[in-house]
Amino acid sequence: MPSDRPAAGWRTPLPTRSLGDSHVKERPVRNWLYKADTQLSPYVYISPFFLLFAVFGLFPLGYTAWVSLHDWTLLSDEHPFTGLANYRELLADPYFWNALRNTISILLLSTVPQLIFALILAHLVNRRLRAKTLWRLGMLLPNVTSVVAVVVIFSQLFGRDFGLINWLLDSFGLGRIDWQAGVASSHVAIAAMITWRWTGYNALIFLAAMQAVPKELYESATLDGATPGQQLRKITIPSIRPTIIFVVIVSTIYGLQVFAEPQLFAGGGPNGIMGGPDRQFQTLTLYMYEHGFNRGFEFGYASATAWVMFGLIVLIAGANYLITRRIRSSR
Repeated sequence: MPSDRPAAGWRTPLPTRSLGDSHVKERPVRNWLYKADTQLSPYVYISPFFLLFAVFGLFPLGYTAWVSLHDWTLLSDEHPFTGLANYRELLADPYFWNALRNTISILLLSTVPQLIFALILAHLVNRRLRAKTLWRLGMLLPNVTSVVAVVVIFSQLFGRDFGLINWLLDSFGLGRIDWQAGVASSHVAIAAMITWRWTGYNALIFLAAMQAVPKELYESATLDGATPGQQLRKITIPSIRPTIIFVVIVSTIYGLQVFAEPQLFAGGGPNGIMGGPDRQFQTLTLYMYEHGFNRGFEFGYASATAWVMFGLIVLIAGANYLITRRIRSSR
């Protein structure tokens, strides 16, 4: 009698699942969602930065440009359009050129020593030292210190009658200096504040770049009898050249915008805004602040000053970019 059970080793085939139109349509949809996720997700993740930059960066920049084309003061509700009149008046003002010279002078006196000291300091810390973390934290302390405290301390050091610097100069028979009264002396004092505050910060940036330099280069140079100074000139500086250019650009931008150090060095108030009684250390930011908040609230004129400063920063950053590009192409 035949049996309905299948023979041994025989497997009943599973029923095939038919793909309907809905399953066929799901695959293109899933592929599209996958592609959209992989291609659009990075832009979504970084979009908050660009949104904030557009609101707090691009919009104020564009609005400042619009204000600079008007006779815009807070003392009047009317803001007539004047075109480039503010810029013409700005370029004809001798106080503007005085502020520009002071700014460039303080920039050079602070940036050049700052970068040299930062390179040497980073090179020393990059060597085998005990308590490396302690030394690195010590380099960062001047930067996190309040700028008001820094200026107050340095104002005492550079005091005319009871300052430590003048006491040392008098001890060597060099005489005392009225650091605030002179142009060169006041620039040196302000540059010393900036150098002390930012040297350690830049040294940490250089140190991070030095960590990526292969140790084998230093070991080979040591076997060849190279001194630490020769290693710094021949190995370290060429290897971290892009980082040096970056630090130069950032330091230049800060140097063109220096405000607190000269303002507090004169003791604050109207004398601080003017950069001393003879404007001997008035910078561009102090000049802009003077016209924007201390002389009739001339926002149109102050905005024109801000845009001239912006143009100077762009020119200097562009020059640094061209130098970097030429250095890289010459390798």
